[in-house]
Amino acid sequence: MKSHAKVVIIGGGVVGCSVLFHLARHGWTDVVLLERDELTSGSTWHAAGGMHTINGDPNVAKLQKYTINLYKEIEELSGQATGVHLTGGVLLAATEARLDWLRGVVAKGRYLGIELEEISPNEAAELMPLLDPKQFVGAVRNKEDGHLDPSGVTHAYAKAARKLGAEVERFTKVEDIVRRPDGLWRVITNKGEVVAEHVVNAGGLWAREVGRMVGLELPVLAMEHMYLITEDMPEVAAWNAKTGTEIIHAVDFDGELYLRQERGGMLMGTYEKANKPWSEYQTPWNFGHELLEPDIDRIAPSLEVGFRHFPAFQNTGIKQIINGPFTFAPDGNPLVGPVRGLPGFWVACGVMAGFSQGGGVGLALSNWMIEGDPGADIWAMDVARYGDWATMAYTNAKVRENYSRRFSIRFPNEELPAGRPLKTTPVYDLLSAKGAQWGVAYGLEVPLWYAPEGVKDEFSWRRSSDFTQVAKEVATVRDGVGLSEISSFAKYKVTGERAAAWLDRMLACKLPKPGRMTLAPMLKQDGRLIGDFTLANLGEDGWFLAGSGIAEQYHMRWFEKHLPDDGSVRIEALGAKLTGLSIAGPKARDVLAKATRSDVSNAAFSFMAIGRMDIGMAPCLVGRVSYTGDLGYEIWVAPEYQRAAYQALMAAGEEFGIGLFGSRALNALRLDKNYGSWGREYRPIYGPLEAGLDRFVAYGKDADFIGKAAALAERRQGGKLRLRAFIVDADDADVIGDEPIWFDGAVRGWVTSGGYAHHSKKSVAVGYVPKEIADESDGFEIELLGKRHAARIQAVPLFDANFERMRA
Repeated sequence: MKSHAKVVIIGGGVVGCSVLFHLARHGWTDVVLLERDELTSGSTWHAAGGMHTINGDPNVAKLQKYTINLYKEIEELSGQATGVHLTGGVLLAATEARLDWLRGVVAKGRYLGIELEEISPNEAAELMPLLDPKQFVGAVRNKEDGHLDPSGVTHAYAKAARKLGAEVERFTKVEDIVRRPDGLWRVITNKGEVVAEHVVNAGGLWAREVGRMVGLELPVLAMEHMYLITEDMPEVAAWNAKTGTEIIHAVDFDGELYLRQERGGMLMGTYEKANKPWSEYQTPWNFGHELLEPDIDRIAPSLEVGFRHFPAFQNTGIKQIINGPFTFAPDGNPLVGPVRGLPGFWVACGVMAGFSQGGGVGLALSNWMIEGDPGADIWAMDVARYGDWATMAYTNAKVRENYSRRFSIRFPNEELPAGRPLKTTPVYDLLSAKGAQWGVAYGLEVPLWYAPEGVKDEFSWRRSSDFTQVAKEVATVRDGVGLSEISSFAKYKVTGERAAAWLDRMLACKLPKPGRMTLAPMLKQDGRLIGDFTLANLGEDGWFLAGSGIAEQYHMRWFEKHLPDDGSVRIEALGAKLTGLSIAGPKARDVLAKATRSDVSNAAFSFMAIGRMDIGMAPCLVGRVSYTGDLGYEIWVAPEYQRAAYQALMAAGEEFGIGLFGSRALNALRLDKNYGSWGREYRPIYGPLEAGLDRFVAYGKDADFIGKAAALAERRQGGKLRLRAFIVDADDADVIGDEPIWFDGAVRGWVTSGGYAHHSKKSVAVGYVPKEIADESDGFEIELLGKRHAARIQAVPLFDANFERMRA
């Protein structure tokens, strides 16, 4: 075994071998993979081997498509058979709600290049003869589903990597990982140690244990997962003889089942409600090519549905039940990327769907290591989406919930209860008493809307029980004054003698003067958006940044990567140290003036001003800005004072009819203004010109901000896309994001977000289209729940197009 390597990969499952191959293919051949046993000895060897392109996140779906297309290449390069069977498949709906969801999947496939087709139950039965069409209301055909040989694929990755110059060391157990003073890593094994610049944790079932070696507690948990293999079935033999093809895959979402042919019989797997974690706290190192004891009683309810939906199973025997552990993250997506605070330490774990996602994970991680960027928008897989609130107990609760809902519908207005409430603000109980219906953002409870007594969310793809009440909350803001809780924003404090110069390089905006704020895009080297913030100059107190709460860890990782080594700049994520309230509406100044002795007149405290003032008895930092697009103020206050500030504002606002509004009303209000948001409109695949943020980029400032050259090139060349707002002729449902935008009969773009703008009484969609058609007045349609609706570009905001209200 070599004593030094550029990269050490820990774990010889499909993911580790994929990372090894992709690094070698990119030219990094000084790479060694360490496996404590044989390759595939964790979850890989007993996997069912299915593969599919469908994923809730379109960017992950692209990587899954890449993974499936990659298998031919690695088979040819390695000479190792992968056993790929591209049979195609059917996705089945037993309810109208599920069929609505499938129609959304078909629509999403149109702009992803995934060929999907809605078909009838009878047509599905013609393709998959074992199902009973009377049990279903519709289906979708997918030509890119299939299955493979898990061992063959893993060895193909490994053999291809070896041919390219990488190395594999089997029976080499990693016992410790130690960071040296010079930043290199000592990977200590039972055969000696390897010193490496980079370490990749692809430990699978042992990812927690590998993480703990460097002081990291990863949010992953293994679950027992069962599938059965039947005896040979005459129906299978008859189909094979008649058509010369295998029986295609089937996913029965309402039965929580997946099926495929296995030799002369069938394989049926389930994600049962009565699920069971495996080895919750510590994975035994001596676990290898073993299976767990089957528990058919636990999966019996799912099997009963399966035998009813697929009657041929009633007449055959079960040859084998496979029960083995697979690891999951709380939301079911992988954990991929660099770990904040551990330079050179990377993770690629929690990849439950390894044969659908393993190739894409390997590609993204290798790009990230070599080029400094994953080369794709992989936020849904980024390890930075979790913070320290994702404890072991939280992970246990959410993984169990996610597993039990693997094939369940997640409606757009549905909030899942497991692991909640965990983080709350000091006014949580006061807002709950007012009927707050809670969601969660980065672990923190956030008020979505305020329900009258006896009313709560009814989950649906269509406008639901919150619709009327959210309209009232919007009217409260537009006609008077509303208060919202905004602690879910990420807050940062930047100080130090070189803080201004550092911010000038990090952010693309012109730095504001003391007592002023500005909108601040942040770019990567390639000129794409990696963040958007509000930047405030607090004078002697330093600088204050506010941004997307879900991206706090993501942005801190970026900030810390670029900090100078001499300590001249310090940045702190304030998190729960600072809570927030916001008031907005034409009477907002009246409320603030009554609650404070400070002068908040327009002359003294104009739009985008910021300063410290007491609200009641509570010391606060107040900025005159509002995401509602109305006259408004954001109020930042230490948690011990938040209740006092809230009560002072509510008391001051009583004579002005103050009311509470939640994030759903805020969404409706920002749609009035064509405002975008991080994670939807602003993501690292769009440039500032494309996203409409170029007016906030100080192209001519002296500072050579990150991404400046690329941003200037985008401005010269015009980019490829444009962000546009559309008014949609909708019926009883509104877009939620990821719907296709049609133009002149062809899919040309995609929706990033939207909803109903209650004040303007319009259904609004926001999305990207090619710049060549971005100013066309006619010809647009947006597909929603299987129907194309006429849409028109709304070039100027529906509300306060001249920005008079917010500046008044």
